[in-house]
Amino acid sequence: MSVTPPLPLLKRVPPGAWTALAWCVSVAYPVLVIGQNPDRPAFRTSGATGQTDWPLVAVASAVAFAAAALLRRWPLPSIALLMVATIGVTDAAHMNVQLPLTALLAVDVALFLVTAAQPPRTARAALALVLVVLIMHVGMTPDNTVGLTTATYDGAPAPGTRFVVGQFQVTTSLPHIGVSDAGVLVAVIAWLVGRSVRRSREHTEMLSAQAAAQAVTAERLRIAREMHDTVAHSMGIVALQAGAARRVIDRRPDRAREALAEIETAGREALSGLRRMLGALRQADRDAGAATARPHGLADLDRLAAATTAAGVLVDVRWEGERRPLPPEVDLAAFRVIQESITNVVRHAGVTSCEVSVDCRKDDEVAVVITDRGRGHGTAPGGGHGLAGLRERASLLHGDFDAGPRPGGGFRVAARLPVAGGAR
Repeated sequence: MSVTPPLPLLKRVPPGAWTALAWCVSVAYPVLVIGQNPDRPAFRTSGATGQTDWPLVAVASAVAFAAAALLRRWPLPSIALLMVATIGVTDAAHMNVQLPLTALLAVDVALFLVTAAQPPRTARAALALVLVVLIMHVGMTPDNTVGLTTATYDGAPAPGTRFVVGQFQVTTSLPHIGVSDAGVLVAVIAWLVGRSVRRSREHTEMLSAQAAAQAVTAERLRIAREMHDTVAHSMGIVALQAGAARRVIDRRPDRAREALAEIETAGREALSGLRRMLGALRQADRDAGAATARPHGLADLDRLAAATTAAGVLVDVRWEGERRPLPPEVDLAAFRVIQESITNVVRHAGVTSCEVSVDCRKDDEVAVVITDRGRGHGTAPGGGHGLAGLRERASLLHGDFDAGPRPGGGFRVAARLPVAGGAR
């Protein structure tokens, strides 16, 4: 039983959630604009020289490059190194409000890649690592408020609400949400997007696997039908003729020799059909498969009737309407319905004749009917799958199939197969 995998996050989250996310990003955006706008007065740091420690920047950058190179092989240690390198670079360069967002861009991208490519447990551990480091970095200030240093906008607090902005304290009238909070938010968003990408990939892979499994099952059923239809009729003729030869071998040796000749012919036909099927299965592509022997169709009906009649069961074939070429799949299905029905007559009906009617009077369909006056063969010993296979053939072509005992005795098989469009 196949189970459809759940949709990825991006496809199953309600629109209201994305509205709330957009609101959060909109609130954080003015802080970014203030921090990056060169026309605004600069943020001034206290307790810092303002000089960049270039050796530390070089070392931290090298560590970051190494961590990025090892991200696929060792995801968690690589993210830890990226966090250390990011903090080292920003502290060495005495960066201001950009620390939690732009400086953490490499970490966010790495978190996204790890979440998208690694197992869920590794992705959760990576998110926890990033959040723990961010919280620890914010909590390392002497005043237990924010950052390693503090700063004020324009040198003195202005009227309004004072709130935390990463390593800085900024006076403004915005709500109590800062860039450090936005840094955590961006990290969570990167993790969610990566998780959704992974779920989307898994969703696609599972659907592809299900489609492949269904294709394999359909192909197995097709091969089983062809194998049954190819072998069953010939083996039925062989069994019938072998029984006849056994009964007359002492009294009528000439009749026994004829039966043995029919057995040989039926056996060769069965082997030829098996070789034809195996050759088709071995073809590497469809073009090569087109070079195999012509598949059976209603053009072979007269030969089938003659072989069955020679085996002792008279087949009376009646055509209604003008014979015309049919699509290959319809032609094969109609022939298989007749072949399997005649095989059942030979094996189970216990009669010496049957009637086959092929109706081609309508341009958009072909109908075949096979009747006999025997004891019926709908519940033959062995529980064969011949009728079920015929019903599947008709269903695949969007046709109708019916099989059952006749009111006056005997058995009737009927199939109607659409011609226009064939199997859609």
